[in-house]
Amino acid sequence: MSLATVHGVVIDGVRGVMVRVEVAVSDGLPSVGVVGLPDASVAESRWRARCAVEASGQAWPNRRITVSLSPAEVRKHGAGLDLPIAVGVLVGASARPPDRLATTGFIGELGLDGRLRRSAGLLAAVLAARAAGLAAVVVPAEGTADLAKVPGIVVTRARDLAQVCAFLAGAEEASSTAPDHEESTAGPAVGAPPCDPLDLRDVRGHDLPRWALEVAAAGGHHLALVGPPGVGKTLLAQRLPGILPPLTEDRSLEVAAIHSVAGLPRSSLLLAEPPIASPHHSASAAALLGSARGGRVTPGSVTLAHHGVLFLDEAPEFTRPALEGLRQPLESG
Repeated sequence: MSLATVHGVVIDGVRGVMVRVEVAVSDGLPSVGVVGLPDASVAESRWRARCAVEASGQAWPNRRITVSLSPAEVRKHGAGLDLPIAVGVLVGASARPPDRLATTGFIGELGLDGRLRRSAGLLAAVLAARAAGLAAVVVPAEGTADLAKVPGIVVTRARDLAQVCAFLAGAEEASSTAPDHEESTAGPAVGAPPCDPLDLRDVRGHDLPRWALEVAAAGGHHLALVGPPGVGKTLLAQRLPGILPPLTEDRSLEVAAIHSVAGLPRSSLLLAEPPIASPHHSASAAALLGSARGGRVTPGSVTLAHHGVLFLDEAPEFTRPALEGLRQPLESG
């Protein structure tokens, strides 16, 4: 029996959790079994991995294959484990594991043609790999040019499984830098200022409300703006993030990871300006506070406003369950 160990990542809530993918290739009737509390999408990865391996010109071992996902008590969901499972099978069938395997994480969904596709929460997964002490991580090349800006870890981008095999064999990372057309749309670097910020200088008059905004920004206080329609409450609230201190590098990446799990556009993820979330007053408690279903967590407006501003326009119009759900976060700060 030959055994291979590959590092993968799954999303748990709004953070990444390292998964140890152990693949045992042994004698016996040809079969593939996945253990370790996988959901349907992870259990089906064995078929995607097999088709991708064969499409990449590699031989799928005609032996008994057992895939163990550790820690076993954590529910594994999503297609991000396709790549580490495929790499584990290929390494387990070979005589000698590559030197890069022990310090490299693998994240990505596999197509039947061997192409790599990005999965939800990719930035959170990369940050989890960095926190685990890995030196490098292999991710899909599609739409991931901004991940190269994450400090402390080498991000290698591959188009398909064949490129990953070449990387493990010691070849140069041809796709470690993005194509020219992708670099031009990759977005700003970590800590970059916003392109067109809303500035408090746009507000004329309102000396007392402006002073209240400055006090709230300096002390991190909650703020209630009360007045008739059209006096500028929304105008002032939208400019509060512009006078908050810029996000540090770690906080900027933390906010970006939350937004990546939520599937928001990536063009504005790596900004130094604190985020602002402004839900409509008809939003449900789940939309405001977040929800969990089938092991997947959908961040709500409260989470999306992390390290920033949660603006509740027409606050009395929100439903009672939504406002009751905000009581403890407001009291605890």
